[in-house]
Amino acid sequence: MMPLSMAKAGEINYIRKITGKDELRQHLAELGFVVGEKITVVSEIGGNMILSIKDSRIALDKSMATRIMV
Repeated sequence: MMPLSMAKAGEINYIRKITGKDELRQHLAELGFVVGEKITVVSEIGGNMILSIKDSRIALDKSMATRIMV
């Protein structure tokens, strides 16, 4: 298991765990980041990422991406 921020562009991963306060986990869940969901890294620059999840593209900064374990 590793933080999503360490994943490389083009990699397909599955969310295993989301860490952080309840409010943060709820916010990520509302965006589609839930355990078991498939997630693809579209691009990554300096830890900031554009991700494909549930047929949508979402940008996350490095601090949020480190909370998602794949």
